[in-house]
Amino acid sequence: MTENKNLTLPDKQPAIRVAAMPKDTNSGGSIFGGWIMSQVDVAGAIVALARAKGRVATVGVKSFEFHEPVFVGDLVSCYADVIRVGRTSITVRVEVYAQRNPSDPQTVKVTEAELTYVALDENRRPRKIPES
Repeated sequence: MTENKNLTLPDKQPAIRVAAMPKDTNSGGSIFGGWIMSQVDVAGAIVALARAKGRVATVGVKSFEFHEPVFVGDLVSCYADVIRVGRTSITVRVEVYAQRNPSDPQTVKVTEAELTYVALDENRRPRKIPES
């Protein structure tokens, strides 16, 4: 794990924010990595959908790094940016931060990932992405 405690959140709107709940814990007592991966995929899809101006589907995960655990009660914020646009695909980088301990606030970067989405037509077939 990297030393990244006491950060500030990026100065932009997150794609999503969600509180980590007890039902999302793993057997070790922290939040299940699959839950975090799901939130990252949703955040990435939101910005990919906006750029594609329509339906998208996840087609690949280039990287996924967990830096710090997420705990019950953490406020998880996912920030997503389009980093590459191809003919039918969009690659998105997602950074995830946790805000914890309201009596002594702390912000940590917990996860970062890069995912690729493909734009889909009404028949769920790849389609050309419109010019921005």
